[in-house]
Amino acid sequence: MIEINIKDRLIGEAYKPLVIVEIGINHGGSLDTAIQMVDSACESGAEVIKHQTHVVEDEMSAEAKKIIPKNANISIYDIMEECSLSEEDEVKLKTYVELKGMIFISTPFSRAAANRLQRMGVCAYKIGSGECNNYPLIRHIASFGKPMIVSSGMNDISSVRKMVDILEENNVQYALLHTTNLYPTPPNLVRFGAMQELQKEFPNAVIGLSDHTTSNLACYGAVALGASILERHFTDSMTRSGPDIVNSMDPKSLKELITGSAELALMRGGEKKATKEEQVTIDFAFATVVTIQEISKGEKFTKENIWVKRPGTGDIKAEDYENILDQTAASNLNCDQHLSWSDVNE
Repeated sequence: MIEINIKDRLIGEAYKPLVIVEIGINHGGSLDTAIQMVDSACESGAEVIKHQTHVVEDEMSAEAKKIIPKNANISIYDIMEECSLSEEDEVKLKTYVELKGMIFISTPFSRAAANRLQRMGVCAYKIGSGECNNYPLIRHIASFGKPMIVSSGMNDISSVRKMVDILEENNVQYALLHTTNLYPTPPNLVRFGAMQELQKEFPNAVIGLSDHTTSNLACYGAVALGASILERHFTDSMTRSGPDIVNSMDPKSLKELITGSAELALMRGGEKKATKEEQVTIDFAFATVVTIQEISKGEKFTKENIWVKRPGTGDIKAEDYENILDQTAASNLNCDQHLSWSDVNE
């Protein structure tokens, strides 16, 4: 079974789903706010805190100052300038996360950001959907040899395959997350079928969902279909402002997602047959063949003198009822007696 290992946390279908708690830029550029969010996530049981590493001048050209996202009223360039942390502050954030016993990972949006994270000694990289087809950057990050979790929103299978080829050439452990990059994502655009397509086309990949809806429902559905990684934005309070708050989970939702996804994962798999644990129920719920009249030795079994009744502890099951009709009794039988095969003359 396919699995990856990030700082001794094994990730794959054999393990409980990994919930990636994305603080992202919800801190608005404030280290103090980021630390408050880390504390809140930790109290809810978070394992992994994910940040976004923006070195804006290496990430975007001046042209980006003309691009205003649908969920904002200032340019993407200005948003990232306001929301990014300095390297000094990001080091402090990583140190704090790890002191709390959690794993720190981040998404680098440029070569300079990737190099910063490498200097910081991150244990893995999260790649955003916009960078999935940025093959020069993918190749640069893959050269570090660390696990990479890659979101694949806005990309088709052929585009993802080119990226996967680079990862496999570099012998990098990797996971692929299906994503829809709308903030928030309406239910009809979640598209579980796309995640299943990733499962089919990339059998060597751990698969998951990076979700931008406004509840945990999509993540739960993804787990039922085999997702091993779930990612959602996080805020300590839905009253905070910011472009990603609307599709973020709060501490209560995070706690519910961690416990709910782990429970759902236990429900996967199986085959359509009785479990050994159901025997106690089978004993009283199933029916077996019973006499409904006294029957003399040599007398034929008919619909008038035998029927099927609970419990299921008798020897002759209901499915064999018609097979013994017109056969004869091997001995005298009382009324309301569960038949054994030894009571039937073959």
